[in-house]
Amino acid sequence: MPVGIEDMTRLDLLPFLEGGGMQAHYEGSIDKLGGNADWDWWLYQDENGEWVIFDVDGPGCIYNFVQHRYPTCEEPIFRFYFDGELEPRFSIRHSEFGKKHPFIAPLAGFFEGDDIPPAGRGPIRVVRSFVPMPFAKSCKVTSSVKLEGCDRGKGQGGWGHIIYHEYATPEGVKTFTGKEDYSALLRLWNSVGKDPKPASGCEIETVDRTLKGRQTVTLIELKGEGSIASMHLDINPFDSNRLRDLLIVMRWDDLKEPAIECPLGALFGNEIGNNRIGFLTHGQDADGKFYFYFPMPYWKSAHIELQYLSQGPDLHVKCEFALNTSSVQKYPPDMCGHLLATKYYPATPAVPGHNSIIGVAEGRGHIVSSTLTALPVGDKYVSCEGDVELYIDDSGTPQIESDGSESHACYGWGFVDPPQQNPASGYDGQGFHTYAWSQARVFMGDRIPFQKSFRFTLEAGGDNDWDMLHSGLILYYGKMSHGMLLTDTLYVGDTASEKSHNYKVGGQTWMGELSSFYEGDYDNVLFTDTGRTFNGFSEFTVAINPMNNGIHLRRRCDQKDGRMKAKVYLDGELLKERNWYFADRNPHKRWLDHELQIPPAYTYGKEKISLRIEYVQSGDTKEWNEFQYWIYSLLN
Repeated sequence: MPVGIEDMTRLDLLPFLEGGGMQAHYEGSIDKLGGNADWDWWLYQDENGEWVIFDVDGPGCIYNFVQHRYPTCEEPIFRFYFDGELEPRFSIRHSEFGKKHPFIAPLAGFFEGDDIPPAGRGPIRVVRSFVPMPFAKSCKVTSSVKLEGCDRGKGQGGWGHIIYHEYATPEGVKTFTGKEDYSALLRLWNSVGKDPKPASGCEIETVDRTLKGRQTVTLIELKGEGSIASMHLDINPFDSNRLRDLLIVMRWDDLKEPAIECPLGALFGNEIGNNRIGFLTHGQDADGKFYFYFPMPYWKSAHIELQYLSQGPDLHVKCEFALNTSSVQKYPPDMCGHLLATKYYPATPAVPGHNSIIGVAEGRGHIVSSTLTALPVGDKYVSCEGDVELYIDDSGTPQIESDGSESHACYGWGFVDPPQQNPASGYDGQGFHTYAWSQARVFMGDRIPFQKSFRFTLEAGGDNDWDMLHSGLILYYGKMSHGMLLTDTLYVGDTASEKSHNYKVGGQTWMGELSSFYEGDYDNVLFTDTGRTFNGFSEFTVAINPMNNGIHLRRRCDQKDGRMKAKVYLDGELLKERNWYFADRNPHKRWLDHELQIPPAYTYGKEKISLRIEYVQSGDTKEWNEFQYWIYSLLN
């Protein structure tokens, strides 16, 4: 499992699927009441008086950092503490993004929006970083300024987020120093429009076709085993209408359904077409040619075709494919997945009170790109205030979110001044009070793994209260088989379930029912469950698959108070890789599904395992709480 710089530079390895020992997570400024006040970003104030905005226990890697700030307000200094160190290993001012090594362009930078009429709320500076920051034991990030509010006159402004990976073990993880050699990664990110993968061993095949209205042409048909390393597509004459009325269809091997079937614009990251937008992996170059550099492995056959859905002028279509037909060892089928896409979500009216479900998928894999588009209803401008909420493996809590759709693209303050682009994200549109926008986000190092399923959703407006249309597509590498199996469930407070699991509790402080809500799409659905709290321990025995590659232990809990912490023992052995720790809190939408990764060294070959959860006091928490446990055995 490559981590950090190596992970970011080896895009040819994207088809290799994770073995379940990696999870993607988000920490940021989400409105705890579920509305649009997405600006308060702090967890607690530490003993040095600094405002902690990120705090995780165990090995991992930060891949994306974003923060919005008025330039006229007090400037924050962000400090990064690694592996329990008492002194910060790295510090950076808000104004230094894009200037201070290694946070230099294009790996890091800023976008400054205009003074937006009619409210005149700007200008706003949005700093962002894709610099990988691994850590072997833990990481804490602080701000010298309390990040809260949205009133420029009061010196406020707190919007922001961190997207990061958690690893089951620290194997291969070297903690960030800031002195690493970033030259290869910077060369890569400065070469947008060129194939970022190694070019050796490829044959070039060029195809010329004339495409008439209401017709279909085959662009390439391949038999045997290999991979398509890149695709270039030139269409003449071309205008923005072609982004929606040309349908591209990709089929791999024996898959019953097309692996990818979507309008041209959705695949290449821009459904609007006012401007030419390009990213490191795909897009449209300055000459109007489309490029696509995600590796596309196949083991029996590959077929790509283009369908002209409307009755328009004849089109001259020229394609160039780079083919690697000797990939028997390069992409072993038992270790790699196909490039797939969710079923295209066509322009669909948003339903008041509910997120638009942009894409769902079953199986295992990892997400590598998203295209999200908003269109108006009538003459009403469209909102960008809707949060992205991404649910992984049937969790009731979204693992990835955003404080507005523009923040998902690592910009902010409305889609102002389009086009905007960097190697990993960007957007097209018509300005702040826009009548359409389309954005893309590429997940390279910060790809989002799943072992069973995912559901990618988007709010319409700040509280699902905006009359608008959404469309979109999610690209991922995957297999249809599941990578995890639910092998046991413990219902805390249920007599029969506790008895069958040999459940014991010490230092119990409460038992009863809690009625509250989950964050996210169903934050208006009241849910009731029975559980316990204690300041001592709980013990129970659970069934697991003996051929497991580790387990995921998911707990439904009450996140009213932050900094929940516990030590975990497995058959009497302390889990040394991490404490079970969650630093955030929500006193309003109190339900949280939170997972702990347990490596196979503790679990492999066993049919049952005894778990002991010991409460550890941290911050203001006085007890540990538990309502339900799900035990998932990893299968790969």
